[in-house]
Amino acid sequence: MLEIKSPQTDSDWKAYYALRFNVLREPWNQPLGSEVLADEDQAIHAIAVKDGVVLGVARMHESAEKQGQVRCVATATAAQGKGIGKAIMAYLEKKAIEKGWTEIVLEARENAVPFYEAIGYTIVAESYLLFGEIQHYRMKKRL
Repeated sequence: MLEIKSPQTDSDWKAYYALRFNVLREPWNQPLGSEVLADEDQAIHAIAVKDGVVLGVARMHESAEKQGQVRCVATATAAQGKGIGKAIMAYLEKKAIEKGWTEIVLEARENAVPFYEAIGYTIVAESYLLFGEIQHYRMKKRL
């Protein structure tokens, strides 16, 4: 059974950052450590765990009054397309509502735009180009 929770143990955190690095940084030859952001202590973190294995991760922080920003969403390659990302986003949206936030924004990689559109996010604008090759789009969803 899939469980979505906040990382608690050292092994949870190691698996959390390892997945972020493996999916979001390593394929573009980014250095180990680049997956850790300066404001991690201010974010809500989520991991998707099944049979003791972390299959997905994400984080969210308050980016403006009543607004959360989701970042660093990653699903293990073998687990993509199996509802992991959808479950993580539902968990973060619930946390946002509990905090009284009314909107979530994110910067989606171009290949992830259809996923976010399918769960109710809309493109606001073309955003930045990461590593000189990955186009991002600013997206939002009203809660």
